[in-house]
Amino acid sequence: MTSKIDRRSRERIATTLPVRVRGAAANTELSAQTRDVSTNGVFLYTGSRMVEGSDVELILILPPELTSGEKCWVCCHARVLRVEQGPGSDFGVAAEIRRMEILREIPA
Repeated sequence: MTSKIDRRSRERIATTLPVRVRGAAANTELSAQTRDVSTNGVFLYTGSRMVEGSDVELILILPPELTSGEKCWVCCHARVLRVEQGPGSDFGVAAEIRRMEILREIPA
């Protein structure tokens, strides 16, 4: 039996947060939910299949555990590393965060 090597370099926080996902090339915007998040990666579930290797923007609220104690809105520029079949008809997506910008608060 072989074990998977965990390549995470930072602690991930298990949390379900809404995410807006924008493809870099098109004017598409998807809704997603995080399963876990860190300052350099995220795993999320979405109803639309994403392409491995594609660049995306993720807009979400980081939990206080990953900031200086207060939750804050961020725009993450990320690359899709892995796509797998998720629960039901959803897809699980692992993405590496390459750059993160703090945003002013966005009304829900």
